Amino acid sequence: MHKYHLEYEEKGLGQLFSKTKSQSILKILLAECDAAGVEIITECSIKGIKQTEDTQNSRFQLATSGGAFTCQSLVIATGGLSIPTVGATGFGYDTAKQFGLGVTPRYASLVPFTLKGELLTRAQSLAGVSMPVTVSCREQSFAEALLFTHKGLSGPAILQISNYWYPGNGIEIDFLPGENLVSLLDSWQKEGTKRELKSLLARHLPKRFVKVWLATREIAKAIHNKPMAQYSKADIELLTRHFHHWKCAPAGTEGYGTAEITRGGVNTEDISSKTFETKQVTGLFFIGEVLDVTGWLGGYNLQWAWSSGYCAAQYV
Repeated sequence: MHKYHLEYEEKGLGQLFSKTKSQSILKILLAECDAAGVEIITECSIKGIKQTEDTQNSRFQLATSGGAFTCQSLVIATGGLSIPTVGATGFGYDTAKQFGLGVTPRYASLVPFTLKGELLTRAQSLAGVSMPVTVSCREQSFAEALLFTHKGLSGPAILQISNYWYPGNGIEIDFLPGENLVSLLDSWQKEGTKRELKSLLARHLPKRFVKVWLATREIAKAIHNKPMAQYSKADIELLTRHFHHWKCAPAGTEGYGTAEITRGGVNTEDISSKTFETKQVTGLFFIGEVLDVTGWLGGYNLQWAWSSGYCAAQYV
């Protein structure tokens, strides 16, 4: 980055983002390829790969739409299934299976959740509202922003937790991270305030969110028109559950079309952790997202792709 004077910023601990468009990164990669004498061939599809008998000169033969190619080392850097509109396919997984490597189940990841029924209706009424939360699933938590959408839930917090979510799992959201609603309610009651709960909560949460959340059937039934001084222990526990420990089961995700990465892939047990060469086939390498390695938001998956590529390049 320093060599090319690329400006970047750190938005979270260890999360680096370019201050310019992605075109800047592409230019750097192309410049490095040019410096190394790399020949880039586009609009060329691979029809088949097979091992050759002449292992001294060429271990692999590739049949492509642009003719036949032979090589001593073959590196599969095809990525996962995410964002098929830019050409993502399962080619890398099929190649791994062809040569006897294991492939773990794949899922769309770093991806928004979809909701259905009443939960979807609620999310749609809040579409565009963003707020800091802590979201948890399977003993993993992230404290980042959540965004309500017309399809369900998104934002960095949701994308992060999707790495740990499987179909059928529930998630838990704390809409007041860093606050204690019980203490807040206690202080408001002791103050003898005449203000409504929605106006007091709006000091800490988006007004539209507070209005919608307090209107949910269970809360409205319990505290509708009830003065705050008359809130029972059960009322306070109810509010605490809905604002600090709200649970829901996503209907699914938005899928590979919007997922930033693919979770799962070529089993790393079949790959050398030093060279990235397969243990089954000499000269065959797998790098990047096609492998069963999944990172968080913030450039970690790009870093993995480039770092694994660098390691493999020392041995091809």
